[in-house]
Order: sequence, then structure tokens, then C-alpha cells
Amino acid sequence: MTLAETHNFDVQAFRFSADKEFLRQPRVVRVGLIQNSIAAPTTCHFAEQKKAIMDKIRPIVDAAGASGVNILCLQEAWTMPFAFCTREKRWCEFAEPVDGESTQFLQELAQKYNMVIVNPILERDVNHGETIWNTAVVIGNNGNIIGIHRKNHIPRVGDFNESTYYMEGNTGHPVFETAYGKIGVNICYGRHHPLNWLAFGLNGAEIVFNPSATVGELSEPMWPIEARNAAIANSYFVGSINRVGTEVFPNPFTSGDGKPQHADFGHFYGSSHFSAPDASCTPSLSRYRDGLAISDMDLNLCRQIKDKWAFRMTARYDMYASLLSEYLKPDFKPQVIVDPLINKRA
Repeated sequence: MTLAETHNFDVQAFRFSADKEFLRQPRVVRVGLIQNSIAAPTTCHFAEQKKAIMDKIRPIVDAAGASGVNILCLQEAWTMPFAFCTREKRWCEFAEPVDGESTQFLQELAQKYNMVIVNPILERDVNHGETIWNTAVVIGNNGNIIGIHRKNHIPRVGDFNESTYYMEGNTGHPVFETAYGKIGVNICYGRHHPLNWLAFGLNGAEIVFNPSATVGELSEPMWPIEARNAAIANSYFVGSINRVGTEVFPNPFTSGDGKPQHADFGHFYGSSHFSAPDASCTPSLSRYRDGLAISDMDLNLCRQIKDKWAFRMTARYDMYASLLSEYLKPDFKPQVIVDPLINKRA
């Protein structure tokens, strides 16, 4: 708690248990989530903003390491303000290669603490025309880069003008087998798409992280529901992370929604939390303060819930696949059976 008190962030710790088994030992993994506000005004030099956020994050990662966290996930685009609302291209300067500054920063800490770290960044793909992506870099506990995942679903609602900067990802639904378990990363807006959650489950994920940046006016009523539903439906754990604070930008902007021009996106409400496949969930971190959420979770619970509910066995994937295949055809017609008497008078 000394680090938390010195650097003014909250720490909360929880535990998910599983039934004792005769043939398998418990597979308890300690998982951490970091939520935070930006550390310097958006009017500061970009290098100053980036350094300030890294200086803020280091003691929180240190606290996770000191607490024995095995897998740690940061919030979406954590190295920068969530400036995509502005549509100003100068914010592209925060984009970096997969092995760029933030990854190197976290690789050192991953190796130091024997910890897997999920690093959500604004990626610049230097091998493909310097295209920009919204990407999560998965760093192994030896400091190595295991792989990447690019955001599958890009919002087109309100001030979420992200498609000005990057488009839908091209990496599918990879699951990363780490020293501590199989993890997936469903970045932000992907949580609104049940099939996106499903795909990570079909690929064998035991924990799926949802690093996000979302504001209260738009999504807060959904926040405690969607991840919990995904954990139940797919028999895995979910770690939901959202940034905190209100970020004010130098130039006012509009978003084609009829609202007056404004200089901030709204309040990022934090509330990071964990959900489990048995429908349990933890309390959330603060709506206003930086924080580290930690939870022990016995991954044996994933299989136990699969055996109990048999969702995989009772699912009708062949039927769903057939419908989706037909839906993608230009001449698709919905399967609607009309009452022949609906338009006839009595």
C-alpha cells in the first residue's frame, strides 16, 4: 500500500475460487488491471505528455509486481489522451511500432517481475505503408513479444471518430498461450459484439481482457452487463479496463450529431472490474481515481462451468453458420413467416 499512498492510486484485491478436483491441481493465476487518467494537459508537448504518463504508470506496475501479479493489462491507447474525437491528424505522432518505446518500457518491467503484460497502443505498421492500427501487444514474462491483436470493431457513434485514424483490424481472434494461461484481447468497442466474444472462446481463451476508453453519457449503463454476459456465455474470465478523467483538448470539435462544439469527450468513468464464468463479478474500481485491480482466479473454473452448463455441446454452430453464410449473400431474404390473416378484416 505504500506505493499506492505515495502515488495516489487505489488498490483492490479479490479472489475467484473453483471446486477442488481429484485429477487436476488448482490453476490459480493472479491478474491485474490498471486504470488511469492522463498525467499532463493535452496542450503540453507530446514528448512531455508521453513521459508523464509513463512516469505515472511505472509505480502502478511496480505495485502489481510487488503484489505477485502474473498477468497485467493496461487500458486502451494508454500512452496518450484519447484524442480521436478531435479528428486532428497531429495526434498520429503518438503511434509507434509494435516494438516501440512503450513496449520496450514494459518489456523491462515484464522481465523484472516475471509478468505477462498486455500493452494496448496506437500502432504504426512500418512494414505496410506506416498504416495506423489500434493494437494490443502481448509481452511474455521473459520480456519477449508473444504477438499482437488489432481492434476488430471500430465505432461510428457520437464523438468516437476513430475511423479517421484507423480501420478494422486484420488479425482475427488470436489467443495467446502464456506461461500462466490462454488469453485474448477484445479491444474496447468489440465488447458490443457477442460474436467477437464468442470467437475468442472458440479459440480456447481462459481470460479475455477488454481494454477500453469509454464515456459515461454513452455506455455506462451497459458497462457492468456486457462483460459479465460474455464471461457466462463463453465460460472464461473477463477483465474490463476503462480510463478515468475528463480530457480537454486545445481546439473545440463537433461530430455531426447536432450538438454544439465542445472541447472534451466527456467523463471516462473507470469502473474497471473482473467477471467470472459462474456469473460472479468483483466490485469496480473508482469512477474518478487511478487504480489497480487484482484478482486471483482458478482457471479450472472455466472447464467446470463448461461441464455444468454444456453451452458448447448444446450450441448449434452448424445452424448459425448456415444463417450467417446466407446473410452475407446479396439476395438474402430474412426467414419471416407472415400470418396470412394479418391484413384481412374480420
